[in-house]
Amino acid sequence: MPRTFEGKLTADGLRFAIVVSRWNGFITEELLGGALDALKRHGVADDDVDVVRVAGAFELGPAARAVLTHGGGRYHGLIALGAVIRGGTPHFDYIAAEVTKAIAGLSMGSEVAVSFGVLTTDTIDQAIERAGTKAGNKGAEAAMACVEQVNVLAAIAGAGGRGEKK
Repeated sequence: MPRTFEGKLTADGLRFAIVVSRWNGFITEELLGGALDALKRHGVADDDVDVVRVAGAFELGPAARAVLTHGGGRYHGLIALGAVIRGGTPHFDYIAAEVTKAIAGLSMGSEVAVSFGVLTTDTIDQAIERAGTKAGNKGAEAAMACVEQVNVLAAIAGAGGRGEKK
């Protein structure tokens, strides 16, 4: 039987940073609320979450990098939240691509779990649906993905490459 590593959804004693964009705040505040609620429901104390607010989605990458660089190993996970909604110009394409690249690069270069909760939607209605209505709350989903990733990375590191049978 192969070795299987799987993250758990328990977060007692874990610390998280959430970097959230103020642009499209009527959406990002709902994403933030969902993320905070999900973390709390899974055992994270209020004092174990730091929220960093930035102007827009483009600023998420540099702020997230600063959190990881200057956080002094304080965080187990980082959650990036934002909303980029398509308009009538190519601006959407540039911002969506760059914020995705920035957060992906941080994720690959860090031992801290990084979760991407940035909506990239064609319409305001799609963003509203993903911020807590028909399509659930993608902020909560990003938080849970981060918790799971923290735990799976810890399981891999703790096994010293040997793995644990499930």
